[in-house]
Amino acid sequence: MSEHVSPEAAEQLVQDVSTWYAEQLMKERRATVPDVGRLESLKEGLAVCAADREALQDAEPEEVAEIAARYAARARELGGQ
Repeated sequence: MSEHVSPEAAEQLVQDVSTWYAEQLMKERRATVPDVGRLESLKEGLAVCAADREALQDAEPEEVAEIAARYAARARELGGQ
């Protein structure tokens, strides 16, 4: 992705995906019989978001654009679920 993306815009994309994971995690925890595998998967997704949010703090423009593109795609993917 060669277009310029601000770190703030990339961080918002990461936050949007992180929010989805957090909401799904709460729903799964409240389920009558929580799916342990899904819980772990959701926790891992949140951890990846946190790591990427941290990486954005010192990221070069190219890395910011890569993170933004990855999270924009992930948000579209999650929106279909």
